Amino acid sequence: MLGILDSSFLFMPLGNDLLIIGLTSRHPKLLPLYAPAATLGSVLGCVLLDAVVRRQGEAGLERMAGRRRMAYLKKKIGERAAFSLLLASLAPPPFPFTVVVASASVFEYPRKKMFGVIGAGRLVRFTLVGLLAVFFGGRIIRIAQSPEFEGVVLGILTLFVIGSVLSIMKWLRKRPAARR
Repeated sequence: MLGILDSSFLFMPLGNDLLIIGLTSRHPKLLPLYAPAATLGSVLGCVLLDAVVRRQGEAGLERMAGRRRMAYLKKKIGERAAFSLLLASLAPPPFPFTVVVASASVFEYPRKKMFGVIGAGRLVRFTLVGLLAVFFGGRIIRIAQSPEFEGVVLGILTLFVIGSVLSIMKWLRKRPAARR
């Protein structure tokens, strides 16, 4: 569920990564389930994003990314869409994953290829994150049980909620008046 939300319209940087780290640190043998589950959630979020953004077209992308950035994205997606999607799938925030996926959708990159590249990239990313959690698991659990870490998690959750609310408000404000 977190993957779907993270890869669609909400603001949850590192949400899946932190979840995989926490779960894999406690249950390392379940990494072969966690990484594909996070990947599936992320791809489903991209399917949702694709469905909305393809309908809105370039005007919707321009509202999301801005005119100058859209021209740059159009050039890059046109030249090397698969590479751009793979890089976006592997890179951690602040890399603009959602904007790259939205651009590929708007510029009509084939869906099967797009979701295949995203799935492969996300599976590699989440597997690597999980393997790091297996290796550093004991240390991660000790850190996670500290009061300071609980404060950091609370701060991150607050940031997620505020960022998601602002993202939704921005999206609603920029929709054409006729659709409201």
